[in-house]
Amino acid sequence: MGAAPRYPSVDALRGITVAAMLLVNNPGDWGHVYAPLLHAQWHGCTPTDLIFPLFLFVAGVSLALALGPRIERGDPPPLLARSVLTRAARIFGLGLLLHLCAWWAFDLAHYRIMGVLQRIGLCFALAGLCAVYLPARAQWGLLLALLLGYGLLLAAGGSYAPYANLASRFDTQLLGLHVYQLEPGSGRGHDPEGLLSTLGALATTLLGLRAGQWLRAGNSRALWIAALACMAVGYAASYLQPFNKNLWTPSYVLWTGGIACAVLAAGHWAVDRRGWPALGRAFGVNAIAAYAGSAFLLYALAAAGWLEPLYRHAYADWMTPRYGPYLPSLAYALAFVALWWAVVRLLDARRIHIKI
Repeated sequence: MGAAPRYPSVDALRGITVAAMLLVNNPGDWGHVYAPLLHAQWHGCTPTDLIFPLFLFVAGVSLALALGPRIERGDPPPLLARSVLTRAARIFGLGLLLHLCAWWAFDLAHYRIMGVLQRIGLCFALAGLCAVYLPARAQWGLLLALLLGYGLLLAAGGSYAPYANLASRFDTQLLGLHVYQLEPGSGRGHDPEGLLSTLGALATTLLGLRAGQWLRAGNSRALWIAALACMAVGYAASYLQPFNKNLWTPSYVLWTGGIACAVLAAGHWAVDRRGWPALGRAFGVNAIAAYAGSAFLLYALAAAGWLEPLYRHAYADWMTPRYGPYLPSLAYALAFVALWWAVVRLLDARRIHIKI
């Protein structure tokens, strides 16, 4: 999409979220994971539930930083839109490929269409088009319409319960067996990265897009005000519709978006202005490559039958009798992140930045 001024704080924030994704997605034993590293079972918001919205928020910030200068110098909108859609299609396609590998490696009963990269691709495409074709006021209007409209849709669905909510019913009708979960016996399905709940995820990305423009303008005060306002309104809204990552409820958008604004403002002050180390930057400049590469490694180990023996012999057998079952699971996850930290550090040292 062309060169643009880089903010080390944004690269660091993106990298920290990717490292956190690897940490929570790769425990040695899913039956023994420390509570903060688990998603809320349904309603609620744990530290792990902050990771994906933070990544989408940073994707919106990155769009503002990449597209803003090109729009201001008069690059043709169709050219900008084509670059956005091309990259979004590659991200979406990579997600489909990853799920194909998972379906084969784990001998899954059905192929899942939607997923993390697919959601990132959709939000990147739609937010990018908004950046190209809509002025700031229209972007704010769309963000408000998404929050109110999606909230009303969920309320009109009559239930926020698993499988019975409108988002799950919509995804089951549209995707059939190709969702993440199927309820035994009923045939009802659910996908935490489904299509209808992507409306909420798009709102998160648009909030990041606007925050990115504040960052470009050096308006840290607006970031802090937005952080406090979003968190306050989101907390109040949670009494009407609870925080729920699976449904990506409007209260969840605002609560996590407020936290993201605060983290961005703090990171900008510490890294860009005060010169603190940009921890996580190596992950940030190879974010999608690290995420996809780690997934391919996991599927390869599973297909070869090495995943369970590796964990058992290297961690569980000698750690569990002394420390209990939770510490070896965490140690495995930390070692997995450390391995990929070494990979991305090596790539960055050689100035290899893989763009999808």
